Amino acid sequence: MLPNQFAMLMQQFTLPEADIDARKMTTGWLFLGLAALVIGGLFTILIVLSRTPYFQDIIPWVDFFRTALVVHVDLTVLVWFLAFSGVLWSYNSASQCLRCGWVALLLASAGTLIITISPFTGESHPLMSNYVPVLQSTVFFVGLGLFGLGFGLLVLRMLMTTLSARSNSGGDVLRFGMFVAVVASFFALAALMMSYLGINDGFTGEAYYDRLFWGSGHILQFSHTTLMLVAWLWLATASGAYLRLTPRVVLILFVLGLSPVLMVPIIYLSFDVSSGEHLFWFMQLMKYGGALAAVPIGLATTLAVIERWRPIPGFEIERSALIFSILLFGVGGFIGFLISGSDVRVTAHYHGSIVGVTLAFMGMTYHLLPQLGFRKVTGRAARWQPGIYGTGQMMHIIGLAWSGGYGVQRKTAGAEQGLEKFEQIAGMGLMGLGGLISIIGGVIFLVVVYLAIKPEKN
Repeated sequence: MLPNQFAMLMQQFTLPEADIDARKMTTGWLFLGLAALVIGGLFTILIVLSRTPYFQDIIPWVDFFRTALVVHVDLTVLVWFLAFSGVLWSYNSASQCLRCGWVALLLASAGTLIITISPFTGESHPLMSNYVPVLQSTVFFVGLGLFGLGFGLLVLRMLMTTLSARSNSGGDVLRFGMFVAVVASFFALAALMMSYLGINDGFTGEAYYDRLFWGSGHILQFSHTTLMLVAWLWLATASGAYLRLTPRVVLILFVLGLSPVLMVPIIYLSFDVSSGEHLFWFMQLMKYGGALAAVPIGLATTLAVIERWRPIPGFEIERSALIFSILLFGVGGFIGFLISGSDVRVTAHYHGSIVGVTLAFMGMTYHLLPQLGFRKVTGRAARWQPGIYGTGQMMHIIGLAWSGGYGVQRKTAGAEQGLEKFEQIAGMGLMGLGGLISIIGGVIFLVVVYLAIKPEKN
């Protein structure tokens, strides 16, 4: 092999096929994440319709809107994201402590099931707390606790079994990026415990849970973002784009991306958990620290895609998911700098960021299915899916950002939204249309993945 060919090979950001134990564990976490999307998606239609002009009069149940929103958010964001963390981490894990891994998956799965049925076991009393909205019922908290125990055990196992970076190759840099996400998640779990122990007794209801999940919720965003960047590098390379970033530079960027998390103990030691300063500094940490690795890697990936716009044949779906992931994450980040209050621009910001991560995970799902022993996703529907889902979500967040500029408040539904001006109605109408289009894209994703994993008839 010629030196320049070897150098190009070393700069390819992909991982080899995992061993059979890792593939089985990866499949288990993938099934949990997909199940969470299916169940959470069942609540999405009523959530969107309850905030869409004219339809909101047909579905006026504000309490149902909030209860459905709690379950929807917890399943399609918390469970889906953390389960897919388990997908990527398990794919890159050694075979030690396999029993721990299966117990973690069992606990997380049981917790997810209990969260799902909790609204139907009695009064829900939903609280729209940030990061982890809750239902004030014993059943819900049992489910959330079991899922948390499962994820905590997963993180502890990954700290011991994540395959380390042993060279300066692109693949080993991806391994390092995954380990950075594990470390960030460990900090998030520690922050959750410190918040629980440090909240003043006077806080109750939504104010209590806001402070309980505030620190850990912000820290988990660094883990999700890091895994999204790993997916960007992997998908770009797999689809034929050549990134003008050396593995050593990417490794340094991953370290920079983790550096804000290392400042978390200072925030906890300097400010009371219940104080405004505690909340403020976590917002600053996310606002300015979250871009340290995302911006340069995002720009490099975008340039690589532009330079080789036509992907390798057979990898068009991965390339499409990558493009829309970068676009949505970038727009969501930009909207974040427009926020000035508690209107639906906040919702637009985190929807853009969340969907950017989700599209990256969708792309990785498509890419990993053949390596997990399933059929490769093909066909026109699959090729169009990232575009349909991404376009719908773009309309959704633009409608929210537009309406937020005219004073529509977040966490409201029906008449509570106070839609009086044409601009407010038009913006929320665009939001509703985009939401319905994205639902179609989400359904297509689940259908094509189901067809790929469905056993063939003899």
